[in-house]
Amino acid sequence: MIDRTDPAGAIAAAAKRCSNWGRWGPDDVRGTMNFLTPEKRKQGASLVRRGVSFSLSQSFDANGPQKGWRRRTNPVHTMLDTGTDAAAGVQGFPHGIGGADDVIAMPLQCSTQWDGLGHIFDHGIAWNGRRAADVVTSLGDAVTGIETVASVVAGRGVLLDVGRHLSPGGELADGFAITEEHLAATIAAQGSAVGRGDIVLVRTGQLTRARRNGWGDYAGGPAPGLSFTTADWLHRTEIAAIATDTWGFEVRPNEFDDAFQPLHQVAIPHIGLFLGEMWDLDALAEDCAADGVYDFWLTAAPLPITGAVGSPVNPIAVK
Repeated sequence: MIDRTDPAGAIAAAAKRCSNWGRWGPDDVRGTMNFLTPEKRKQGASLVRRGVSFSLSQSFDANGPQKGWRRRTNPVHTMLDTGTDAAAGVQGFPHGIGGADDVIAMPLQCSTQWDGLGHIFDHGIAWNGRRAADVVTSLGDAVTGIETVASVVAGRGVLLDVGRHLSPGGELADGFAITEEHLAATIAAQGSAVGRGDIVLVRTGQLTRARRNGWGDYAGGPAPGLSFTTADWLHRTEIAAIATDTWGFEVRPNEFDDAFQPLHQVAIPHIGLFLGEMWDLDALAEDCAADGVYDFWLTAAPLPITGAVGSPVNPIAVK
């Protein structure tokens, strides 16, 4: 049960119960990605049966969900050289060759992305008990920058289609809190298993609704998502990472009277868990429902942007 009036107490208690500090030594920078071992990667690769692949990324363009909150905007794509420049002969190249170039400017967490371990702090403390001020400065995350896991995020993916399991329409209502019991029921209904080193994908159906009705308050507004009470499940299962099709991973409004993303406050700095947000799981979910197979090879490497606290990603699931 949650005492809605005591977020500080609940966060502190969960942080103590679920802490992985020191588990991989005082210098660790990879957190739960340590669970994704070469053996787990081999297991994931063996799940390729049909060779069909799915991109789990939303588009990166001006039509995205962002509304400017905390300077988060949608991508701005600008052409530097174009076909019209080539046709006009103004590019200065010899013997008729021409080309096109472009540039993009965007927040690293404006569309499908990973939260890195330097993204969230608890009372000024970052992952593994380090002082946040010693980890992330104006120069970036000098300790747990997203580049530290750029080579390891590939293995066994498991889809938990909670929206399809719990709702006849396949879409959970905004504000629906997904509990450990809901996760367990979905796993049982699918005949799936979740364990150490897995990358878990939770489909709520909110992106399906936003795609049909328009973005509305998708970015930062009410949403289905994981309950704060799932912190112990996230810790106990020893998963490597978890991603959802929502803006903020956890249920919104949050389950306390005065709180902002309390599950993040436990999961990232204490569990050392990588969180994915705004993943497009719909096409994969349709295929999984059709063939009854909910695990697959998943590669989801972040861009190795030195010192970044998050990264865009184009996850690929292969069945």
